[in-house]
Amino acid sequence: MHIDALSRRLIDRFQHGMPLCAEPYRAMAEELGCSEDEVLARLEQLQAAGGLSRVGPVFEHSRAGASTLVALAVPEARLEQVAARISAFPEVNHNYLREHRYNLWFVLTGPDRAHIDRVLAEIEADTGLVPLDLPMLNAFRIDLGFPLGEPS
Repeated sequence: MHIDALSRRLIDRFQHGMPLCAEPYRAMAEELGCSEDEVLARLEQLQAAGGLSRVGPVFEHSRAGASTLVALAVPEARLEQVAARISAFPEVNHNYLREHRYNLWFVLTGPDRAHIDRVLAEIEADTGLVPLDLPMLNAFRIDLGFPLGEPS
C-alpha cells in the first residue's frame, strides 16, 4: 500500500490525539496546511485500503467506570457474523482475531460492573457463546504507535 506524504504526516501527528473541538477535521487540516476535504479523503482512503482500522477516540478504560477483557471461542464459520455483532455494541471499542481456541478478543467498558455483567449476558444470549471474562488486576501503560516518517 502506497502512503503519500500528507497521509504519513496525518497519521504521525494524530494517531495519539485528535483535536478535542467542534470541528476536529478542520483543526487537523489547518495544522497540516491542507483542506478539511483532503483530510477526510485521506482518512477514507486509508480505511478503505486497510491502513486504518478506525478513526475516533480511545478511552482510558479505568476512567470509564468499569472494564474487562473478554475472549470468545467462536467457530470459524461464524467469525465474521459474531465479530460484527460484538462490534455493534457501543461498549466495545474494537475486537481482535487471535490464533487460539479463544479466537475473538475485545475490551468491554461501561459505567459500572453491573452494566458489564448485563452486556456479557446479552452477548451470551445473542451468540450462544460463553464469554471468558478477564478483568484487569494491575494496569501497565503502553503507548503503542507507529511513526511512519518519510519513506526510505
